[in-house]
Formats: sequence, C-alpha cells, structure tokens
Amino acid sequence: MTDRYVVAIDQGTTSTRCIVFDRRGQLVSLAQQEHKQYFPRPGWVEHDAMEIWRNVERLAPRVLSRAGIGLDQVAAVGIANQRETTVIWDRRTGVPVGRAIIWQDTRTDALVHSLLAQPGASDVSEISGLPLATYFSGPRLRWILDHTPGLRERGERGEVLCGTMETWLIWNLTGRTQHVTDVTNASRTMLLDVRSLDWSPRALDFFGIPRAMLPAVRPSIGGFGTASEGFPGVRIGAALGDQQAALFGQTCFTPGEAKCTYGTGSFLLLNTGPDLVRSDNGLLSTVAYQIAGAPAVYALEGSIAITGSLVQWFRDQLELISSAPEIETLARTVADNGGCYIVPAFSGLYAPYWRSEARGVIVGLTSYITKGHLARAVLEATAWQTREVVDAMNANSGLTLTTLKVDGGMTADNLLMQMIADVLDVPLVRPLAVETVSLGAAYAAGLAVGYWPDLDGLRSNWHIAGQWMPAMDPGVRDLEYANWRRAVERTFDWIQPA
Repeated sequence: MTDRYVVAIDQGTTSTRCIVFDRRGQLVSLAQQEHKQYFPRPGWVEHDAMEIWRNVERLAPRVLSRAGIGLDQVAAVGIANQRETTVIWDRRTGVPVGRAIIWQDTRTDALVHSLLAQPGASDVSEISGLPLATYFSGPRLRWILDHTPGLRERGERGEVLCGTMETWLIWNLTGRTQHVTDVTNASRTMLLDVRSLDWSPRALDFFGIPRAMLPAVRPSIGGFGTASEGFPGVRIGAALGDQQAALFGQTCFTPGEAKCTYGTGSFLLLNTGPDLVRSDNGLLSTVAYQIAGAPAVYALEGSIAITGSLVQWFRDQLELISSAPEIETLARTVADNGGCYIVPAFSGLYAPYWRSEARGVIVGLTSYITKGHLARAVLEATAWQTREVVDAMNANSGLTLTTLKVDGGMTADNLLMQMIADVLDVPLVRPLAVETVSLGAAYAAGLAVGYWPDLDGLRSNWHIAGQWMPAMDPGVRDLEYANWRRAVERTFDWIQPA
C-alpha cells in the first residue's frame, strides 16, 4: 500500500511554511519562505497578502518534491495561521484593496479609545469574550472601512470580502469558491458570539461591519472544500489559529492542560473544556477548537506581544549580537541582571494588563551595566511576562498549574527555559516534535479525514524531549518579581490620547 501523509500550511507572522507529516506525527519535509514586513508609520505593521498567497503556490510543489511524494499520497491539508491579521479583497478580481493589517499593528488605538466610550462597548466584550483592544480584527475592519472611500458601501453589496489569513488562503486554494473561516479565528474578531458561534448582529452593528463581507463560520475540524490550486484534488480538512493549533499539537485535550508557545510573541492557552470561563484577570475567553458534530472546546488565553521579537530587536536594532542564539551565550557571561529590567511594551501591553498606551522601558541602568546584563534582562522579560499570565490563569481558573508544556523557537534557549521554570516554580516540558503549530494543523486535518482515528491516537504520538526543573531560591524569586512589577508600572500612560 502506498504511504500517505498530511500537509500543514503554517502561515506565520514572518514566514509561511509547508510541512509534510507522517502517521507518527514526524516531520518528513519542510519548505519555508519569508515575506516582507512593511512599517509605513510608527505602530503600523502590514503584509502583502498576494505575496503570501504566491509563496504558498511556490511552497506546495517544493515540499512534496522534498518528501518524494505525489498529490495522490496527501490525505489532507490543514491550515494554521497568524490570528487577528485582517485583509479585504475584491470578490471579482481577487485583488486585496490594500495591505493586510497585522495583529501587532496599533493604528486603531484612537478608534478603540473612542469606541470604549460608546454605549454597548461592554456588551460587545461580553458577547465576544474579549476586551476592546487594538489586538483584534473588528477594530481593524472598522478602521479600513472608515479610511477607504466607498468601501463600506461595496461591502454592503458583497463586492468586497474580508477575513483573516486562513480565509484568504482557503479562498485562493479552492479557486475562489469557498469564503469560510473556522471558530477559532472567528473568535478573535470581536464579531463572533462566543457561545452561539455565529456572527453577532449587535457586535456587527457596534463596529459598523456589513455582514455580507464576512465568511461563513465552520468547525475547526471538518471540511473547508477541496483545493484546486496549490494542492489540487486534496481536501482541506482543518483550519485553526496558530496558538489553538499549538494547543492541539501539544495534545492538550483535557481541561486543565496548558501550553505556551514562544515565538515572535508568546501565547499561553489553558484548556477549559466545554465551559466558557470568563476572565476578570486580563485573560481572553476564546475557542480552543471544535470538531464537526461536537460541542466547541474553550480555552483561557494569556497573550504576550513581545518575546522573540525582543531578541530580534536586540540583534537588529541595537546590534549587540549577530544571531539570535548568541543571546544565551552573552547572558551567561553574568550571574544576574545587575539590577536592570527591560519591559518590552513596544506596542502596548497585552495580558494581563491590556494597556495599549504603554511603551517599553529599560530601568535600573547604572554604569555597572554591561551588554551581558542587558542580554539577561531581555530573556528575563519573557520569563516574568509568563509568570504574570500564569498567576492570572491560576486565579481565574481555580486550577494551579503543575506543569507547562512549551514549544516554539525560543525553547532552544536552555537558559531561558530554566529561567521560566524558576520564576513559575513548576517544571517545563518540551515535546520531541518542536513544530507544534504545524503539527496541530496536520493532526486536525488528518482527524477530519480519518487518517488518525481519534484523539487517543494523537496522544500516543506525544513524547518528551526536554525538561527543566525549578531551582530558584523563593526569597530571590519574590524580590525579583516585585522589582519586575515596579518596572512594568513605569510603562503606563506613556502615549496620551489625541
């Protein structure tokens, strides 16, 4: 019998990857292509959606060739994507009306500030499970409609379509026939009723978004049509936001299981099962995944905007290292941070604060500080931000985290992983499969077509590759955490509303 495989399209913030996985969940081949980042103004971040689609077209045959397989051996394709990134395009021509606005973009800050003062703002947060913030897609859609003459009228007539990146890719993969999204991505827009799992008329009215522009909402794991481009003839079995895909790839199928993905930003998700847990501690109530024919599974999420990108800033803007892995070596040249703390509120603070006006600070500078101390402070910023999210999650869920599953590129930094275990005072475990976002998309797609029989079959593929045990003195931990919290307070109220 000819071997069969599953392909994941992982459309991320800095690049797009196609990965072939086998039945054991092992990576067979990978093809990757970066795309250009556009920064037209301070706080603005954009992508060219057409460039990203062209990259997928190039990567599809490349990844199959590297695996030595044909289309007839691909059981299904699954998609994981950068969430909240928003694009609008012409239904007839398929051309975007402008660049995609990225999840990190803060141009909607003034708009969000004005919307918060309007009647119905608290109702929309209750409906969507999300705080009104620049992070989410709804304000971006409103901003684009407000700043593009005639676009709202075209949207009302259904002449232009909108979506997050999985919607854009599926529309192109299916030859412009399927305008769909899944519940996880839809739950990041502020436009979805997180209980009914359909677009909320009240939220659409609040933001002024024509429903005719919006995609149909479907379960994450089921069917999104059959590809006619890229992987012609192959069924698209699943679509999930990247962090939900990582939760799925880490096989966190039981309430109380949690993972944190350390990439450009970092995202900690806790499975809460079929119960939607509301947060009063700055966390997000979001959809984890939904299998077709079954109830949705929910999660609490703590989103940290700047972690891996802080290392990139240290490398590219300050030029204190020439490659990202060098930061660990540099940080090991000193025993501690020398009293220096870096709070990377480059685009505001996400969980648990949600302060879009905050901006980054370096505090505790003295003539004693070296670049080694700064390197250590960069890594510690990720550790302490994780601690803040875990504290909020423990308080909100009524559970106490006992182990944290970790994944993402930053987990290659052993010093950072030890720092996180120390400040959390719980073990960290890293799986053998490091590409958990892509693996989660593959698992979901394979499950949809029967390539894997059930969730237990996926659990049997999970194997531990690394573990870090806490070793910090409790007194030192408490003192350093207090210093960190004081540093965070210095970031507040930096940007004043216009």
